[in-house]
Amino acid sequence: MDEGLHRWITPAGCRLGNGPRNSTREQVALSNNRHAGPAQPPVVEEGEADLDLGAVRAFVAVTEERYFSEAAALLGVSQQAVSKRVAKLESDLGLRLFRRTRDGAELTEDGRAFLPHARALTGLADQAREVLRRRRRALRVDVLDTRLAPVDLIRDFHRHDESVEVEIVTSNGLRSARAALDRGSVDAAFCRASGPLEELDGVPAFLEPVHLLVSRGHPLAGRASVPVPELAGSVVWMPGNVPGSEWAEFYRLLGDAFGFRIDASGPDFGWDHFVADVGAGRGVSLVGETMRLPWHPGTVRIPLVDPAPVYPSSLLFHRRNRHPVLEALVRFVRGNRPPFDPARQWLPEADLAVFS
Repeated sequence: MDEGLHRWITPAGCRLGNGPRNSTREQVALSNNRHAGPAQPPVVEEGEADLDLGAVRAFVAVTEERYFSEAAALLGVSQQAVSKRVAKLESDLGLRLFRRTRDGAELTEDGRAFLPHARALTGLADQAREVLRRRRRALRVDVLDTRLAPVDLIRDFHRHDESVEVEIVTSNGLRSARAALDRGSVDAAFCRASGPLEELDGVPAFLEPVHLLVSRGHPLAGRASVPVPELAGSVVWMPGNVPGSEWAEFYRLLGDAFGFRIDASGPDFGWDHFVADVGAGRGVSLVGETMRLPWHPGTVRIPLVDPAPVYPSSLLFHRRNRHPVLEALVRFVRGNRPPFDPARQWLPEADLAVFS
């Protein structure tokens, strides 16, 4: 084609020179040369290999165990595999990391310089794996009993986000829950906690009104509510109050404040027998408003008022726990806790600082 018929279509405001034309590749090279600044070093050196994490882990194991055989046992592989991994790492780095001696493997100067970075690499990899493992594991929540109010709160949380997995674990309250939280065998626990928590954090969770449980033949059975001062001088039977437990302390303080005595005598044969005994006139007792007691035709539950005693529960968790669902549960509990009303509700002095 006649060169005079050649037309170049260019964006507005751009001009092409009339000098000798170059090939497309030459034009790109010229353009790059015109716009390039000083030469920059490459991000990755040509031919440089990525570090093999397995080889780095073998290096750390040999450093800690001193012997390749011991490192192999620690990693669960053969001694030959450990030797090959370390040799590969030394080849990739172009450095000698160990000196073999009769007393085991000793780090060279380069090995000592590399060690903290190697530990950081393996530690970061372990953390990443732990995050994924925890995402797969259900959030384990400790409660005193599945009939009690915390289970309703956990159920509401699960309804709020049904994608989370939650596992309920029962224990004997704060005494065992504290140890389980320290060990990491549970992620959270609902307990009454008014004292120092040490390594644990706590979020006030709920205040459950206390009801009076009586037989249908009791003089108070027909009342819509009972002012708690009217219990003065009476005996309240609570065989499930374990000595030294946080709930036994709560009811003892309640009795001391309003002049009635807690009787924790008698074997605790479970809820069915307890309700049947109260229905038969064995005594009067106290239960939580939302507690799912076995139905019995001979019992009546009556709210206590003026003031209304409320049982306090907090959500406890370890400060170092990083389960990905735990933070969501804490936010949910914080956002759904009703406030304490000192004008109409009662709490022990020790719990006021937590719930005020």
